[in-house]
Amino acid sequence: LPTPPARLPYVPQVSPMALLGKVTATTFALERPCCVFDGHADASDAVWLAVAFANASATFRNPRSRADVPRYKQLPTARSYMTLETAAAAFSCSAQSPPVLRVGGDTACRDQGREDPCNGPLPSPGPYRVKFLLMGCRGPKAETRWSEPILLLRAVSPGTIDPAPTRHGSDVVVIASILASLGAVLATIVLGALGAKVWGSLCHQDLGTDAFIRRSYRTHHIPPALPQPLPPGCRCSPPGLCCSAPRPPALC
Repeated sequence: LPTPPARLPYVPQVSPMALLGKVTATTFALERPCCVFDGHADASDAVWLAVAFANASATFRNPRSRADVPRYKQLPTARSYMTLETAAAAFSCSAQSPPVLRVGGDTACRDQGREDPCNGPLPSPGPYRVKFLLMGCRGPKAETRWSEPILLLRAVSPGTIDPAPTRHGSDVVVIASILASLGAVLATIVLGALGAKVWGSLCHQDLGTDAFIRRSYRTHHIPPALPQPLPPGCRCSPPGLCCSAPRPPALC
């Protein structure tokens, strides 16, 4: 009987890094296991990723050789497949490799019907479980634990989208309208206060100018002149014409 593979404590997981499209409707980004197979792998060994529906992971059986590896096209019926065959050296502690593995990223598997183990898009949201399997020329040598269930995003048909806004959207619109109205009232009050201040300043300047123009100044009081007595010998001829100095009778 073949020797059972070593059970490793590592649990695969979706990458904890902040990535765009970490989980999509057909793919997910898996954390690359580093230093997990050191001490178990030889230079000729390969690491595979087993993908199974969550409810079928308990019945998955490790293949005895590469020829027995379940293919991607068998996923709908076998409920599992194996992919991402990689040299074991790529997972060593000293390897300079990308930190994530994209599961389901090879669209050519579905379009061209390739027979070799490939990494095709996942056909449904799942959920799925995955594990890494180290295989040598004589069969499996070590394996990790199964991951927790991984649920993909569910694509929504455009025909099922409700064009009417939801209650939450209506509440947001009402709150935004109230805030906009309050902002308009506040702006009106501020502009009114500034206008009143400017108008009062202009009126104050006009009143000061008129007061200065219309104001009269009386520096001292000059009494009206009293009629003075005519000097002697002064007569009036013709009446109403006064001589200011004595004149000859002929001219007076």
